[in-house]
Amino acid sequence: MEPQVSGWNTRLARLTGAKNPYDSLTPPLVQTSTFVFPDAQTGGARFAGEQPGYVYTRLGNPTVQLFEEAVASLEGAEAGVAFASGMGAISGVLLPLLKPGDHLLCSEGVYGSTFGLLEFLADHFRIAHTFSPLQTEAQIETAITGDTKAIYIETPINPTLSLVDIEMVAQAAHRHGLMLIVDNTFMTPYWQKPIELGADVVVHSATKYLGGHGDVIAGAAVGSAEFMRTVRLSTLKDIGAVLSPFDAWLLLRGMRTLALRMEQHAKNAQRVAAFLANQTAVAALHYPGYFEGGQRSILQRQMRSPGAMISFELSGGMKAGMAFMNHLKLIKIAVSLGDIHSLIQHPASMTHSLVPPEERLRMGLPDGMVRLSVGIEDADDLIADLSQAFERL
Repeated sequence: MEPQVSGWNTRLARLTGAKNPYDSLTPPLVQTSTFVFPDAQTGGARFAGEQPGYVYTRLGNPTVQLFEEAVASLEGAEAGVAFASGMGAISGVLLPLLKPGDHLLCSEGVYGSTFGLLEFLADHFRIAHTFSPLQTEAQIETAITGDTKAIYIETPINPTLSLVDIEMVAQAAHRHGLMLIVDNTFMTPYWQKPIELGADVVVHSATKYLGGHGDVIAGAAVGSAEFMRTVRLSTLKDIGAVLSPFDAWLLLRGMRTLALRMEQHAKNAQRVAAFLANQTAVAALHYPGYFEGGQRSILQRQMRSPGAMISFELSGGMKAGMAFMNHLKLIKIAVSLGDIHSLIQHPASMTHSLVPPEERLRMGLPDGMVRLSVGIEDADDLIADLSQAFERL
């Protein structure tokens, strides 16, 4: 009989404790491209979906399946599909949903490559998209058209960290028979559970907090078993952004410490944000823990923590932002996030450089903004590094 567990650390420690043919404590790495059938009839039955079993790692693999089940379990979803990157997951979900002439409603402000994908879909496949703040029911209703097939949101939004009320958007989407997709990369299921709030699909760049150690590129999508099967048998199988078994094994290893890491990330971020709030060179600070009004209300309803991402604007514009980053010694300049190491980047010239300048400004992303992913180092050391960079600036 399986023990009843409710605590996050216990759940995470047991994620990879499923029975396997070897009874190993750590799940086996099934590093194979294909699987052998005992006879031709079995092979045909498995290909037709009439008999369970593995066929080819592009279609499924025991180690990859453990990762898919782990993310789905943590998010409270029926099933999951793993991808070779976060963008693989996003495109893997959008492509089965949309066809020429359809429309996608998006939160105002998305990751630069997501913006690039939407532009590609518009240019090559006549799939339109509209960006909206999605802060009120009226804004949502106004932005939905007769061709809208789904709503896609990031919350917190990258890199402004603005929040979107998942439950409100989900209710509006479902009134119109639309699917709601939420990118939960910044929060992870440890801090935010979009499925419980009404989302239909949750996507992750598992490269970030889920993996947590900067050594793997991966993505994941979770949702209903029916839709995940559609995703697996369409974009995963036929386009092929497949996660390797070894990368899935690394992710399973990293996820065991998710709760411990997220607590330290958030604890450090609170101290770093307090330091930044008192710096005269900081023209604006973007950190959910300091939001007020409606944004504060959203945080309290749907997030258990403000998270560990901070963006701040330097009054000297792009030149000041780049100079500041160049003065840092401990905090590394890199475009990823969610790593155990603190990482900083300049969206206007890096992650969001594909976004036209006028669109960046409309998203609330000025040239002087830098984005800081607070790691798990000692907060005193991070603050000392930031302090000396401000002095040199």
